[in-house]
Amino acid sequence: MSEIPYIFDVTDASFDQLVLENSFHKPVLVDFWAEWCAPCKALMPLLAKIAESYQGELLLAKINSDVEQQTVMRMGIRSLPTVVLFRNGQPVDGFAGAQPESAIRAMLEPHVQMPAAPEADPLEVALELFAAGQIGESENLLVALLSEDNENGAALILYARCLAERGELSEAEAVLGAVKGDEHKQALAGARAQLTFLRQAADLPEVAALKSRLAQNPNDDEAAYQLAIQQLARQQYEAALDGLLRLFVRNRSYADGLPHKTLLQVFDLLGSDHPLVATYRRKLYQALY
Repeated sequence: MSEIPYIFDVTDASFDQLVLENSFHKPVLVDFWAEWCAPCKALMPLLAKIAESYQGELLLAKINSDVEQQTVMRMGIRSLPTVVLFRNGQPVDGFAGAQPESAIRAMLEPHVQMPAAPEADPLEVALELFAAGQIGESENLLVALLSEDNENGAALILYARCLAERGELSEAEAVLGAVKGDEHKQALAGARAQLTFLRQAADLPEVAALKSRLAQNPNDDEAAYQLAIQQLARQQYEAALDGLLRLFVRNRSYADGLPHKTLLQVFDLLGSDHPLVATYRRKLYQALY
């Protein structure tokens, strides 16, 4: 027997119940097969795949024709494989011989309705848009979401990050202040880190000037740190992490351990699942020990 509830074996004794009675509730596709039939074995996984795609809206019954001969005779099956579709206790369509998936689906289409696709989670969509740099589109989704639930912590945090990317730092800080509880503690810390980097970057020399200083003196710790902050403000995370780690290795006591503290802030900002965090957390550990 199949472990999938809408795919099952049928016998002579269970045919009326599992096929005819079930077909009054859901269409039942009946596959007549045999061990010696090579096309049957090729067709069987294809039928299972199709049945699974209907997520229970279509039942698939399998009948071993060598064993359940009473049903074979009753249904007038003359060749294998034969597939018959039942609805309301009656055969309504079918085919004999192996068929391509497209033909089988075309046969089923008038009789079986595909399940509706699940609606996308607006917060997940907003996250994807934000990650793709489509800040305005992400913000529009979040505004609509928060109009229905203004205490959604995850949506508030992402909305604040959108505001921050547009330079609305005070507004972003106010939104973060509305997040309640500790459920989103790490994401909240990351959003606050982003605000910190953006505020710091506004008061620092331009990137070109910092790169020029480092070209003249690669050991200019201040320029290295300030360049990393500018890169963080521009979401150039890998370059920033690399620069902070090299600064930490070269001078871990710079500004009272600021490179180490900033690395940890970036880890909060990106989240523990981000591949860069896994890589640079390991590199930081190796540098520490």
